[in-house]
Amino acid sequence: SIYEMFGNECCLSTGEVIKVIGFKINKLIASICENNEVSQFSAKVELPLNFPGLYQVVADKTPYVSIEEITRKVFIGPTRFGHPCFYSPEDIKLANLTIKHGEQIIFNSVEEVNGTMAVNCGVVRNNQSHSFTLPLSQEGKFYECEDDQIYTLKEIAEWKIPKCRNRIVKLSNTLHMWDSSNPLPENFDGCLILTPVYEVQAVMKFRKDIVHILSDLDVEVKDITDCYDISSFLQPLSLEDVFERTSKEFPMVAEIMDGPSGSQKPYNLLYMGKEIIIYRKYQATRVLASEIRSDSPKRHFLIPISYKGKFKRRPREFPTAYDLEIARNEKEQLHVVATKAFDSPHKELFSVSVGDQFLVQQRQTSEVLYEGRSKVIDVLACEQILSDTYKKVLLPMYMEGGFVEVIHDKKQYQLSEICKEFRLPFNVKVSVRDLSVEEDILAAVPGLQFEEEITDSYLLIGSTSSPVESWEIPVYRLNMSIHLLSKDVQMVVPPATKTTVEEISEQQYYMMRRYENQALHPPPRPPKKPT
Repeated sequence: SIYEMFGNECCLSTGEVIKVIGFKINKLIASICENNEVSQFSAKVELPLNFPGLYQVVADKTPYVSIEEITRKVFIGPTRFGHPCFYSPEDIKLANLTIKHGEQIIFNSVEEVNGTMAVNCGVVRNNQSHSFTLPLSQEGKFYECEDDQIYTLKEIAEWKIPKCRNRIVKLSNTLHMWDSSNPLPENFDGCLILTPVYEVQAVMKFRKDIVHILSDLDVEVKDITDCYDISSFLQPLSLEDVFERTSKEFPMVAEIMDGPSGSQKPYNLLYMGKEIIIYRKYQATRVLASEIRSDSPKRHFLIPISYKGKFKRRPREFPTAYDLEIARNEKEQLHVVATKAFDSPHKELFSVSVGDQFLVQQRQTSEVLYEGRSKVIDVLACEQILSDTYKKVLLPMYMEGGFVEVIHDKKQYQLSEICKEFRLPFNVKVSVRDLSVEEDILAAVPGLQFEEEITDSYLLIGSTSSPVESWEIPVYRLNMSIHLLSKDVQMVVPPATKTTVEEISEQQYYMMRRYENQALHPPPRPPKKPT
């Protein structure tokens, strides 16, 4: 018989046939690292994959000896994590291109080219990408390139630890306050050597769930792949696997093998054994929002554009005159109150007192005297509001003060109107909750800041037993396995789609901001004081 302990199989009966479908890191053993070696004073600590913090990967100093070894040990695939970079200490001469020694080579995918397995690669020269292939038989020394991105421990375990190797990481951001339950020393900001402990993921002939077997289970097995009909086993698929299928393959019927946790709809409906219809895959827009509060932790949300509640504006805060210029809108005049005094070093520019009120006009330049010399600097033209008149003033763009917006607009807005009419970030409060859902989690939040619009990957699903509504589920944030059923889809056109506000964790929030911001050009830095 089979016994289960803490979600892992701990005993297998003699003669049991299992099909191994994958290997997964179950946990990490961490040791404090000094000079790329385990510190002699360091005790080994066990870290769960959800251990908080953001980490930078330290490039492995041990070279790979062939392209084939890289493909065996390093994840290469279509996701944003699946494009590792390597360099060769020697020139690599190809038919149409010479890869120079030390040049960064991006590995994009593995596929068959003219009957030979090869890796699609690229190099960037003068901001232009050049594509080429390297056969798996290519030998030489290939070293990992430095990686300046930051990752969660779970991301590192899933994508950034090569098979049969350890990984050195540097703590970049703890995200949480240290407490006594933290196995790492207080204020630790050094490097860790991570040693993975694997589990084997398998399926059995007469079970519909995925079996998790720890790699240190003391059991003898025999490879019978060549003499057994493996088609009799179920083929589990992750949501990422489903999303990679072509659009022509949808809709499809599936049974859930491993469902997500959560009490909120639709997650509470996605339990093991339930049959679902997957209608289609697509990209959808969400607004990333955070709770407005001075202390932490803040709550974070992904709000669909179809959200049916309404919002009223809340005052924004601006730390500099430069931020006032960024927030300026042609449709309405920005009215602010100064919350911090500023004494101008130039007589041509205005000195601000706490409580001064301004209407922001436009950016322009002004000539000022600085150490006896005339200089042209960027300024912000405003009108100071006095008791019975207005006074034109100039504020230096580099001014570090503080301003709070005065709201005259009492209108209630739909989310789609805000995205169309205003520039984000934008502060609001829910004035009318979304009545189409049982519980609107945004209604109880005292204030929200809409930070940016993002695009994410979703699957549209419904229940085969009661197809009265369909749900959007996120591909990359929902841990769920299914297997496809050879059943015809009765309803090709999906019923009314329900979209939900998704509350995300602090780490998911940081990941969202990181990946979205990679695609954006950073805003120009505010001007400095003239020198």
